Amino acid sequence: MQYMLAVAMIKGDLVAEFYEDSFHQKNPLIDELRNKMILSEDKRYSKDYLDDDKRSIANALQIFFKDGSHTEKVKVEYPIGHRNRRQEGIPLLERKFLNSLKGTFSDVQSNKIYSLCLDNEKIKKTPVNEFMDMFVIKD
Repeated sequence: MQYMLAVAMIKGDLVAEFYEDSFHQKNPLIDELRNKMILSEDKRYSKDYLDDDKRSIANALQIFFKDGSHTEKVKVEYPIGHRNRRQEGIPLLERKFLNSLKGTFSDVQSNKIYSLCLDNEKIKKTPVNEFMDMFVIKD
């Protein structure tokens, strides 16, 4: 948890590549921040996580500064990826998919793949070989 918080504070985001050893080794500020953190368990959150009906994955965060001031305590009962927030998460997931495509393919090719994937009827009618051809990297 400390690692995730430190990286999110430094980068403003948390993505898979931030878990690679090379990223951690290049960022001594991560360990510096981690060493300043105190985590405590809220037993209710742990209980709710184990409840199959709720499975809330809740967390809270509050930051205390050297001068004695602090942020408000921010609580998130259900993170954006949770089934209870699926509708909120879908647009973010779609944007993440498009960004991933654009990291590999041209804008034109990325948009073509993305548009097809969003069109449920059209993608069902697309032969697999044509779909796979869309993922060929063109010079």
